[in-house]
Amino acid sequence: MGMPGPRVHWPRTLAARGRNTLQASHLRYRPALAHAGVLHCFVLDCSASMLRNDSLALAKGWLVSLFDQAAQQRAEAALICFGGNRADLRFGPAVPRWWNERWLAPLTGGGGTPFSLGMQKAGELLARSARLYPAQQRWLWVLTDGRSNELPMRPGHADQIRVVDFETGPLRLARCAVLAQAWSATLVMP
Repeated sequence: MGMPGPRVHWPRTLAARGRNTLQASHLRYRPALAHAGVLHCFVLDCSASMLRNDSLALAKGWLVSLFDQAAQQRAEAALICFGGNRADLRFGPAVPRWWNERWLAPLTGGGGTPFSLGMQKAGELLARSARLYPAQQRWLWVLTDGRSNELPMRPGHADQIRVVDFETGPLRLARCAVLAQAWSATLVMP
């Protein structure tokens, strides 16, 4: 992928030059193309509750599949992980050339569920993408068990939101369904 910016339209430039020596005043440029395509922003809950019943392992398996699909579609992807007391950008945004389980193995769970912090980080990433590439579609994927008391505002600049519910066990709080409804998102049950 080349650097963004003006590209010389050579046929028009050479026509403007005629038989003269090429000068800066002869240069003609192609209009900048809007960066279309899709950005998939994945936000993975790595809190301690995701360790129960192997929810984190299941979510990692989903991520491998979703990154493979993004790579096949030549879509950009980003991965934000939250857990403990932090949220970190782990990948992207970029087109994943290859993705496999070795990338996910170091992602461990533990600690609290700073859901608002994860959504803040995702909102910042989506806002930056909207500024740089206004024509791009932006999808937000939230992979969580919903074990957080926080209900942050819907991140702006997300064209589509999927809440993937990894809640397991006999006592279900159904917070992912509440989140999906509050954000007008699609609830996905793996």
